[in-house]
Amino acid sequence: MTAIGFLYPGYSAEDDYPRIEQLLGSDIRLTVIHTDIGEDAHRVDALLEMGSPERLAAGVEQLRHTGAEAVVWACTSGSFVFGWDGAHDQVRSLAKTAGLPASSTSFAFAHAVRELGVARVAIGATYPEEVADHFVRFLHADGIEVVAMRGSGIITAAEVGTWGRDEVLALARGADHPDAQALLLPDTALHTAAHLRDLEAELGKPVLTANQVTVWEGLRLAGRRVNAPELGTLFTKEPIIQMPGR
Repeated sequence: MTAIGFLYPGYSAEDDYPRIEQLLGSDIRLTVIHTDIGEDAHRVDALLEMGSPERLAAGVEQLRHTGAEAVVWACTSGSFVFGWDGAHDQVRSLAKTAGLPASSTSFAFAHAVRELGVARVAIGATYPEEVADHFVRFLHADGIEVVAMRGSGIITAAEVGTWGRDEVLALARGADHPDAQALLLPDTALHTAAHLRDLEAELGKPVLTANQVTVWEGLRLAGRRVNAPELGTLFTKEPIIQMPGR
């Protein structure tokens, strides 16, 4: 059994995690701990408070009894707004508090882009563009070229959580760019786990979404590799292992 813990701000698309756990079809347990979101606003000051050490530490206290082998701060905007160096400080503090390997969704995106072997990406953000610009700068700091970025101007995670398949596909289509080798949808408040194959079929390229890469990052920290095509190209990099007698 591999157990991964996720600190998830508030309540929006946390049901992606049990769905992903089911699609992984293995001895993997994904535990979601909800942190206090504070003010639900895609605004830099609110996001800095949302990702503060105090709020994450409070979540860690609940995580201690879950048997988690690693922990991921399941929030993109509440990590990239700290900048590349500040996001590293955030993760180091989380690891120290939890006594576990730790990461965040922003680093999950950077690592997943490298896993796919691509260098140029497009971004379809639910946030206002001034917030999404921080994600562009975060990726640039890791040498990833952003060829196009589209913001949607949505202020609250609660509203993002109401989006269904049609809205997600429309966001992806509108944000894609012919020069992009992959498309990134960076909001853990956005339901995407059920739409990954549709997204990739629609665009004809890999699509990385926030809850997808967050789970992949947790597994990476725990040293687990899983082939799960329903979760997109990112989860097909590991060869399928044939079990004896099958």
